[in-house]
Amino acid sequence: MKVLVTGASGFVGNNLVRFLLSQGHSVNLLLRTGYAGWRLKDIAGDVRIHIADLLDSGAVSRAVDHVRPDWVFHLAAHGAYSLQTDLTRILETNIMGTVNLVQACLRTGFQAFVNTGSSSEYGFKDHSPSETELPEPNSYYAVAKASATMFCSYTARDTGLRIPTLRLYSVFGPYEEPTRLMPTLIIKGLRNELPPLVSPEVARDFVYVDDVVQAYLLAATVAEQEPGAVYNVGTGVQTTIREAVDVTRRLLNISSEPQWSSMQDRIWDTDTWCSDRRLVREKLGWTPQHSFEQGLAKMIEWFRSEPAVMEAYR
Repeated sequence: MKVLVTGASGFVGNNLVRFLLSQGHSVNLLLRTGYAGWRLKDIAGDVRIHIADLLDSGAVSRAVDHVRPDWVFHLAAHGAYSLQTDLTRILETNIMGTVNLVQACLRTGFQAFVNTGSSSEYGFKDHSPSETELPEPNSYYAVAKASATMFCSYTARDTGLRIPTLRLYSVFGPYEEPTRLMPTLIIKGLRNELPPLVSPEVARDFVYVDDVVQAYLLAATVAEQEPGAVYNVGTGVQTTIREAVDVTRRLLNISSEPQWSSMQDRIWDTDTWCSDRRLVREKLGWTPQHSFEQGLAKMIEWFRSEPAVMEAYR
């Protein structure tokens, strides 16, 4: 297949690109000027890179016209990390960037356009929300992602085309952003240390990136889907930060004791965060293959086997 991927210089997008290359697809990347290139160094010769800002509709259209992709995987985003606070950029990138890309792809046609949503679209819940629940975003980033999801869903219903959205929970694995919890725990843990930590009862639904990549492929290939379907992509198992630290300490034999609440909780932190994955199992046949501990063990092994990559995490 001819494939176009946005956000390929980021964590999940990069893992998706590597899998697509391993399967023999023709992979094109749509990247903005000044993209972070460290994740792409060893595969740059295997992909075709097209430079365009998603806010430049003309540049996006020219890139899409050149590629004429069969599959489009849209993972570019801004605002998911605590340092990304520019409200205008958050709204423009996530909403208008998505609109520009979808419209360009509608003109050329495609087999599947898979949009990336976020579990934060649901906001704070005391249960595992289903895809039919009303979004109650808990940040401006979540507002923007919910808006993009609704745009994609409506466009799919209006056109009859396959434009599903994957609402990702807490993805972790190789090439994850260095400032995130799991890379920080591993890097510190390899030195028998622990980083500053939030409240131990903060919870996440950690889902390993290899499983998430499979969800993208199924969303692009399973024929019988409701137009504009939205799928929760998580394990359905809640893990507290205390439990995550305990597993990390055991796998790395860390003797240091955790200093709880030595880092301030973020505004979106909660003690209830777990996916309802019934729909993605029923409609796409997707089931995660890794428990949290299995995924973490693989991630640790990756760090140990990639000393060159370690430089990006120092």
